Parts: sequence; C-alpha cells; structure tokens
Amino acid sequence: MRSPIVENGEFKVRAIAGTYAVMLCFDVAEGAREGLLGFAIKRRAGAGSARWLRGKKVFPSIEPNPVPSAQFSTWDYPVQSMLWADYTAKPGTDYVFEVHPVYGQVDALDHRDPLVVEIRTEEEWGEHHSVFFNRGAIASQAFASKFGNRGPENVDDPEDPATRWLSRGLLEACLRYIDDAKPGEALRVAAYEFTYPPVIKALKRAIGRGVDVMVVHEAGTQKVKGVEQPTSATTSAINALTKLHFPADRLIKRINRENIPHNKFIVRLDDVGSAMSVWTGSTNFTESGFLGQANVGHVVHDPAVAATFLAYWQQLSGDPLADELQPELETLTPDPEAALPQGVTCLFSPRGSARMLKWYADRIRDAGQVVMFTGAFGVNERLASAFAEDRDILRYIMLEKPPTRKTQALLSANHDRDIIVVPGQVLGEVWALNDKGEATLRRPIPGFKLEQWFLHEELFRKRGNIFFVHLKVLMMDLLSDDPLVFTGSANFSDASLTSNDENMLLIRGDTRVADIYLTEYDRILRHFYFRNIAAKDDDDADAGKAIFLDETDGWVKPYYRGTGLKARRQKLFFAQ
Repeated sequence: MRSPIVENGEFKVRAIAGTYAVMLCFDVAEGAREGLLGFAIKRRAGAGSARWLRGKKVFPSIEPNPVPSAQFSTWDYPVQSMLWADYTAKPGTDYVFEVHPVYGQVDALDHRDPLVVEIRTEEEWGEHHSVFFNRGAIASQAFASKFGNRGPENVDDPEDPATRWLSRGLLEACLRYIDDAKPGEALRVAAYEFTYPPVIKALKRAIGRGVDVMVVHEAGTQKVKGVEQPTSATTSAINALTKLHFPADRLIKRINRENIPHNKFIVRLDDVGSAMSVWTGSTNFTESGFLGQANVGHVVHDPAVAATFLAYWQQLSGDPLADELQPELETLTPDPEAALPQGVTCLFSPRGSARMLKWYADRIRDAGQVVMFTGAFGVNERLASAFAEDRDILRYIMLEKPPTRKTQALLSANHDRDIIVVPGQVLGEVWALNDKGEATLRRPIPGFKLEQWFLHEELFRKRGNIFFVHLKVLMMDLLSDDPLVFTGSANFSDASLTSNDENMLLIRGDTRVADIYLTEYDRILRHFYFRNIAAKDDDDADAGKAIFLDETDGWVKPYYRGTGLKARRQKLFFAQ
C-alpha cells in the first residue's frame, strides 16, 4: 500500500507498506536543509499507544561509548537518512507516523511540528496473491541479541521461538496452505529438495483426513568419478520420507530429467478436480529453505493460473525426458510478447532454447525507473550486459556472493555508478577470492574495529551451498502504477531454461505484489549493504560512520548533490 505524499512546503513524506515492513521516504526543500539534524519518528499502531522509534546511531559527543546491544530513541538521536524503514510492523495493521524535523544543537535539540502520514500494512493472505518472505538475514544483530547466534533447539518444531523468528510467517503459511485442504480435495506437489519434517507431516495429515495427495520428487542419479549414483537430493528425500513413513503410493519418482527437477510448488484442487490455487516461489521444502537463506513463498489464488500449473504437474507425473517435455511446455506456456498482458503469465521449463534470457535482458533495458534483481548463482552474461548499459536509473543486484572477475568486468564495462552490487555478508567477515577470481570462502577481518559497538554475528548453519540469497526475482519500475515482478524457482540461467524443471510467475500491474516485494527486497539488501560497507570502511577514520551521527547538517548534502547513490535514490522516490 502507498500513502499519498504529505507535505508542508518545506518537507515531504511518503510511506510504502508491505506486510511486515513500512518504508518512510523524506524530501527537504532547499531552504530547510541548513541546520537539519535529522528526523524524530513516532509510531502508533491501531488504537494502541504511540512510541518513539529507535535506532543504533548516536551523537558521539553525547554518547561516545554505546554498548553493542543498545538502541536509542529517535527523539534524542534523530534519523539521518532520507529513507527509513520500520521492520517491526505487523500485517493488516493501521499505522500513524509522526515525523518531526530536528534542528538546534545536539545537546539542545529543536523538534519542529510533525508531518503525519497514515498507512495500512498489507494482509498476508490476499484475494489474488499471498506473499511470504522468511527472515533471510540470519546472521544479524537481532539474532545475536535474541538467540546468541544459536539455531533453534528443535528445527522441526514450528513453535520453537527461534524457528518462528527465522521463518517470519513463511513456514506457517506453507503449513496453513496444506492444512486448509479439505477432505475430498487434492494436493499436487512438485518438489526438488523434500526433507523438512513439518511439511512432510502436514502432507501426511492431509492424507489422513481424506485429501488426495501426490508428490513428484527428485529421484535421479548423477555420475561421480564415472560411477552413477543417487544425487544428494534423492538420498536425502528418500531418507526423510522413509523415516516419517510417508506412503510410497503417494510418491512419483522424477528420474528422467536432464538436469535437476527444481520446482517447489503445490497445486490445490477442489472436490471435483478443478485447480483452485498454487503455492510456488523459491523455497525448497527443507530446513534451510524456510529458516536459512532468503526465500519467498507465493500463493496465486487464480483458477486459470492454478490449472496451468496442474497441466504442468500432469506432464511431470509421467516422468518424461527433456526432449519430450520441452515442446509440450512451450505450447502450454509460450514465450511472452515484449509487452506482457496485465496479471499473471506462467513460464515453465525445460524449454527448447534459452532465448527467454534475451527477453529478460530486454525488460531490463526497457525499465524507466528502477531494476531489482537477485542471483543465487551469479549473473548470466546476457543479463550482465543489459545491466551494464549506461542508463540514468538505479539497478540493484543482490547476490549470494561477490561476482566473479569476469562478471564484474561485464557489469563495470561502462563505469556506470548506478549499478549497485550487494553480496551476502556477515558483519566482521570478508569474502576471499581464489586464483580464478571466484569468491569461495569468508574469513574474519583481523582486529575488526566495529566489534566495540556491535554484537558478534555468526551463521548458525555451518554447512551448505547457499547461505544468504536463494531468491529468484527480477523486478522493474516497482514504484510505478505498472510494475513488473518476475518470481519463481528459476535462476535466470541457461540451465534453468533448457534443462531444469522450473516455473516462473511473470506479474504485471499488481501494486500490492510490488509493494510487498519492494519492502522485503529493501530490507534484505540494506542488511547486506551495511555489512559490505563496514568491511570496506574498517579503519580508524571510517569505522565510526557505522554508529555515530553527524553533529552538523553535512549528512543532507549527498542527497541533493552529484550523481551518487543517495542522490539517485532520492530522485527515485521523489521524481523531479
């Protein structure tokens, strides 16, 4: 949801709300910038009492040695940013924000009359789309403070406090989706990694109450040193299903795939066999999918879309070879025209070619406002070339790890500062590159200066392939009335189009979907962006910028001068 812009001649405020986050954007007239020390923000939720929002930054002359776990009222230590987000919001709640411009001296602040903006967060379960992001940022100050960097005592217990905190509604939504299926209805599941007991148990419960459940799952093999053997996903799924006594007659083995059967969707059918809705997204049915790396679950409540997924599932249930499946899927979900129709367009793989990469690249080139992208396994060359073209709009690229030297060379070919690349990161660590220019491991920063002000962060999951960003999204012009959101299981790669089983939703014109994805992308991106900047600024001169406020109005200038990130972002939210 988007609020109207509230203004008083000197200041403007606008709010953008997702489900669990509200972004507040500020603009300051030229005559009001001198002496501005920031903004004090008060929030009231529903009919409850108002409270001042809190942050970590302080004035050094007032609070020279803040303790790592402390947070401070913005009444005393105002926000020095033109973009602020409240990540403690709850879905379906009315909020009133009072934004007070702050002037004066740091020991005698002058709080001016507030601008008041009202907004309601989105409901989790919507009429057409329901979208659920997990916490994603699992190595964080909040996780360190709440749980001491320790994972859930029982990761298989949805009620475990750490499990609920990490899931942030994603696991609960998946279980509710399964539990809502009534006797006589049916669930059709396509799964790659299929090991998480809460999900398997929920499907067993559904069978027990008379729901017709069938699961197509990875059961293939691969050659290792010349020997054909089950894939790790195959072995893990068989072990989990056997341990939980899942009925074998409800399982369909996906063996004849060319590469990996990478789907993670569930179609719900009514009691006469008609598709009603579909759960899809990037979340594998695993512990790490729900509680680890950043993921999304996306429900489409549309019988036509669900029927298209059901037709895909029916194809998969016959365990076809890729050359048999490709023409069927290109007929079922043909390549879209350049101008997508309003609503949802489905795209399924494997396909006969990877020409959709050119289509995605052209949509990047067509964007007129902003582009936001995630890459769990890097950036395809065709997309990198499109990102690199010198444009006057911001292009954000959020990655699992830093790009390879080859990809970085492509992205920086035109030296365009409007490309913002942000890899996953833990505070106090830095990525190390191998001889090929690939980021392969993280190492602690010796004598990390910021440790005096921040809690030590750790990933509680030590083993695995993807720790930070498993999302597969490409989004354009999210603040417009005609946004594009592409989301699903596919990694925007050649393999995800030609040899994997994959699904994507291409969504045009849905501002509810755009607002949820925007606020969640912003949350995760800023989490990692700060940690990357902290790793670069870890010297005596710059380390304090992470915790100390400017005691002058100097912080304002970058938003209105030059072509840096802050100035570009300001124009994004308040077009001139």
